Amino acid sequence: MGDPSGIGPEVTLKSLASPKVSGLADFLVIGDKSLIDRESARLGLRRRFPIMDLANVPRRNFSFGIAHPSFGRASLEYINEALRLLKKGKAGALVTSPVSKRSIELSGLPGFTGHTEYLASRTRTKDYAMMFVGKNLKVVLVTRHIALKDVPAALSMKSIYKTIIITDKYLKSFFKIRRPRIGVAGLNPHSSEGGLLGVEEKTKIIPAIRNASRYVKFIYGPIPPDVIFHEALNGKYDAVIAMYHDQGLIPFKMLYFNSGVNLTLGLPFVRTSPDHGTAFDIAGKGMADPRSMMEAILLAHRLSMRNVGA
Repeated sequence: MGDPSGIGPEVTLKSLASPKVSGLADFLVIGDKSLIDRESARLGLRRRFPIMDLANVPRRNFSFGIAHPSFGRASLEYINEALRLLKKGKAGALVTSPVSKRSIELSGLPGFTGHTEYLASRTRTKDYAMMFVGKNLKVVLVTRHIALKDVPAALSMKSIYKTIIITDKYLKSFFKIRRPRIGVAGLNPHSSEGGLLGVEEKTKIIPAIRNASRYVKFIYGPIPPDVIFHEALNGKYDAVIAMYHDQGLIPFKMLYFNSGVNLTLGLPFVRTSPDHGTAFDIAGKGMADPRSMMEAILLAHRLSMRNVGA
């Protein structure tokens, strides 16, 4: 259900009420039944799915659109319960609604940076990555939720290499692309102009591409960041490797703000989420667009069915 104070309950209800989604699978929502039923009545939607009711949202003085320790604790409890079900084989995929990093930190878990890192830690997954999936563009990040000033030091030949390898693996296994074409973005303007505008291409990115090319046949780069997304959108690459969060997410969200999906690579199960946050500013107002959540559910279903048939 995500953060109770955000738009997670609303987009979940709207998505599961959609003809595109309803009846597609046996859905189970982990959350707070009282809150979901109140939202269902407010939105005029009939709930047709079961709820695993953790009954963990305080009813007194509840308000949408705020960060609060109790909401952070509730969010983590939903995730942990989902992990328990997945471990027991009682679920085939996980779709997560947005959580508030601030609320989770207030609940007593400092350093929480997001679902991706938390799920990887809880499942002891060492190699993982965030892939953003749109109709004509897939973007995978080398670094994720860190300050921009820390990106150059955080990049390494090893981390770029691992991102290329895992991207190739999942383009093949999840998306059934036999010969994936992967474009790797440079870090600096014009991919550093041969070292005039930075050294990371020479010292980190090019060595990573060279090493990965022993296993990935169709790999290209480093390509200037202001060029690579245009080329990918026009079909030259099956995925783009971006060096940092906003390098990849700004062009992606320009195109797929309301329909993009966040897919975690490397976990022992399929996990997707909408590519937006809790949207506290519109939570509880009935204004939330459910399309990204709908696409996350559809992609999770599609990938889990492919795995079953593999």
